[in-house]
Formats: sequence, structure tokens, C-alpha cells
Amino acid sequence: MSNNTVLVVDDEDYIRSAIAGILNDEHYTVRLAKDGFEALAAMKSFEPQVVLLDIWLPQMDGIEVLKKIREQYTDTIVIMISGHGTIDTAVKTIKMGAYDFIEKPLSADKLLITISNGLKVFNLQQENRQLRVTIGKKYEIISTSHAMEDLKRKIAIVAPSDSWVLITGENGTGKELVANAIHRLSTRSTMPFIDVNCAAIPEELMESELFGHEKGAFTGADKRRIGKLELAHRGTLFLDEVGDMSIRMQAKLLRTLEEGRFTRIGGNEPIDIDIRVVAATNKIIRDEIRDGRFREDLYYRLNVIPLHIAPLRERKEDIPVLAEYFLNEKNMINRQRKRITPAALGALTSYVWKGNVRELKNLMERLFVLVEGDVIDLEDLPMEIRSYRRTDDAPVDEKLHSAKNAFEKDYIVRMLRENSWNITKTAVKIGISRENLSRKMKLLGIGREV
Repeated sequence: MSNNTVLVVDDEDYIRSAIAGILNDEHYTVRLAKDGFEALAAMKSFEPQVVLLDIWLPQMDGIEVLKKIREQYTDTIVIMISGHGTIDTAVKTIKMGAYDFIEKPLSADKLLITISNGLKVFNLQQENRQLRVTIGKKYEIISTSHAMEDLKRKIAIVAPSDSWVLITGENGTGKELVANAIHRLSTRSTMPFIDVNCAAIPEELMESELFGHEKGAFTGADKRRIGKLELAHRGTLFLDEVGDMSIRMQAKLLRTLEEGRFTRIGGNEPIDIDIRVVAATNKIIRDEIRDGRFREDLYYRLNVIPLHIAPLRERKEDIPVLAEYFLNEKNMINRQRKRITPAALGALTSYVWKGNVRELKNLMERLFVLVEGDVIDLEDLPMEIRSYRRTDDAPVDEKLHSAKNAFEKDYIVRMLRENSWNITKTAVKIGISRENLSRKMKLLGIGREV
């Protein structure tokens, strides 16, 4: 789309020409239409940022054209023009989604100012849309494993319900990612998502962090502070690593959550809150309860809907997908085309990732920076990953996983040979998508040389 594009819709030839002359002098790209049908056709081919639309048009009036534009082109700025305007008509078109209303005879200055302001709104809408896409990608859950696909299905069901959620899983599995996904799919998605890392905030500061304080409440409180609970009003409060919160703070938090109100430190006025709580922990909470480090009543308050994230070693089919995703992310940012070989992906897939997805992501960033060429191969990987091998004393579930992979690899290779290594034909024969077959081939290290 060209910059500063304007579609002028008017049934009067001299008005169209006059407006076009003014806009051309200001370096706008202009297209003209004499009626509603021409205007709608031009919308498809020209895709203007701004439409100057006369109300009184033959066959299809401007209000009807406005309605159709709003249905299909939500970001386009529509400025209504008319020589017979009334306040009622202006109000009606604004309510229908017009940006502004200008009366004829047109003032060149007013016309240019209105279009300029409309373009600023258009560009802001585009930036916001791109920001939403970027944020969406940032918190996208990348997976092909059954365990993660099942988790995503549960998230889609749970998110709109407003029920409280407790997410469990090892460090680095993506608990914050899941919490963000729940918020973005919830009815509170336009309200704040407030993150409190219970493991990172010292106990003596946690109360002020959560509840806030009034000026003069204690030494050093030189001004009022709004706490995280208040900031999360009508939104989502994410209590990350809630298992690390002290017993004293657990008691105060539980009372607040049950009553739906609290008082700032040093304050007297109770503050009502409406929040959804999503909590996460890497600890086994029942063990913490048994050892007296976590309140059982708080556990049951938080654990309305439990969601567990499996460690990466239990969903190895996600490893090559994640590795390529992280690599491509770096490629896009740095405008490069680095790739990773099947042999390297096979080694990554065989490795046990104690740091889970976070460890894999960090490694892919390190490889992207340190590997000088465009290809990341087996010898580029750290020695502990290259030299890692499963042994016969591996756990039974790992042996079963290896046996399953061996059978699957043999079957896929046999079917590929029968179909002359045509991936599309083979996928149809096996009964899976071509993309799924390609992923499996990368995961199992299958190439033509096999």
C-alpha cells in the first residue's frame, strides 16, 4: 500500500477534480470515483487509507457505501462530505463509524487538516494491530506433542470461564507463557495482566509490593504506592512461583482473596478488588503443605483448575519444532538465513534438557551468534549434547520412546521408498498432512541418504 492514499467519491466532476488538485499538490496518491459502485470496486484494488465520501450519490447513497466500507475495511478512515448536511446526518454517520463530517463548500485548509489527522489515526490503528500481532507471537505456544496440544485445548476451555488456575511444572517449561495465554483468551484480556514473582521479591518488601502503602506508613515511604493487587483490578493477577511465598504473607493474601478487599499499609479505607488469580509453581505443593511451608486452605483456594506443563524430556517431538522456531525468530530480527541440519536436530532431540524450553532457547541464541556460517551442524553443538547417548539402563518410558521412534522411522522410510521419496504422496498414503510428515522426518533424522 502506498503512503497517504485517498479515494475521493463524489458525483460532481468539478468537485472531484478540485479535491484531486489540492491533494496532488500535497503529494497524496489519489483515486476518483463518481458513485458508490465505483467506490467499492476501488476499495478492493486501491486500498485507500482515507475515503472522502459524499452523502448524496446516485443509485447508492453515501450512508449505504459507508456501511459497506465499515463492514469490510475496519481501519480505513472515512470522512463524509455534503452540501446539504444537518447535525442529525453528521451524528448518524459518526455513529456508523465515519471519522468526521465536512460541509460544502469545502475549505482547502480544513480538508487537509482533517485528512492529516485521519491519517494519524489510521497509522496508530496499524501500529496497534501490529503490536497485538507481535505480542501474540511472543506468547504463542509452539508445539506438536500430544501433551502440549492437550494443554492448549484445556487453556481454550478454561480461559473464558474466569475460574482461578494453578499451573505446575519445572523451571523453564513456560508457566508464564500459559498464564499469558489464559489472560489473552479471557474476558479480561483488555484489562491489566499483573505479574508478581514471589521468588524474586524479599519477604520484607512483599507486603508493600502486593498491598501498596500510604505516604508516611513507614520510614522511607515518602509517597503513596499503589500495590499489585490494586493494579490488577478487573484484570488478571499472576502469582509466579507462589510456592516461595512466606507463610505470613500467604495468610494475609488468603484473607484478601476471600474478602475481595484490602487496606494499603498505613491506610484506613478498604479497597474493593475484582481480580482473576492465576498462580504457578515449580514445587510439589502437597509436599510443601506436609512440611508446613504452604497453607492448605490457600492451596485449595488457588487450585480451582490445575494445569500441568510436562517437561521437555517428556515431549521430545517439540524439541526440533522449538529449535527451528527460535532460530527463525533470530533470522527475522537480524535478516539472516541460518538453518540447522537434521543431524544437529537429532542430537538436540536426544538430549535431556534439565532447563527445559528456556535452556533450549538460550542455546539456539548462542549458536546463532557464535556459528559464523549459515549452517548450524552437529559439530557446532556443545560437547555434552553431541556426546549424550541413551543407555540400556535408561528408564522404561525412555526405552519405549526409543523403540517407538525406531519403528516409526523404519515405517516412514519404507513408505517413502515405495512412493519414490515423494513427500506429498507418502503423506496421503500414511494419512497425515505433508507438514506433519516433514516434521517427523526432521525429528527422526530421515533424509534421502537413508
